[in-house]
Amino acid sequence: MKKALLATTLGVIMAVGAASAGAADPVWLEGRTDRQYDITVYRAESCGCCKGWIEHLEAHNFRVEDVVVEDVDPYKEKHGVPPQGASCHTAVVDGKVIEGHVPAQDIKALLASESDIRLLTVPGMPSGGPGMDWEGARKDAFKVYALSEDGEVSLFKEYSDY
Repeated sequence: MKKALLATTLGVIMAVGAASAGAADPVWLEGRTDRQYDITVYRAESCGCCKGWIEHLEAHNFRVEDVVVEDVDPYKEKHGVPPQGASCHTAVVDGKVIEGHVPAQDIKALLASESDIRLLTVPGMPSGGPGMDWEGARKDAFKVYALSEDGEVSLFKEYSDY
């Protein structure tokens, strides 16, 4: 009897976990390529959406070095993230800084370009973006901003109807 109850309980837990794993918005899988990049992500241990964003990167073939830190702010400062562009995690890939819930396809587009952009950021934590797209999550419009080597800020991409 106990084995049957345990098996049923584990079956329910596994089914719920599988449903959660598939809950990510398919729009964040668009533009997926086989090209691989190594990326280092600095995040707080308690941040669940950071883990979700890392899973999003891995789905796009990024090899992630997940660096759990007590305070992410020194890493933001070291990599020149402006306070108005800050989010919950900071990453570095091929010398470029990625701040917050930037879609992997935008990171790959930046890395494939010849641009002088040194940083992409999604300020704050918009609901519905990669890593913030759990089942039932509201889909807020958000913008990906770029910061060039000379400090010029521009709009890299806008997500309003996804």
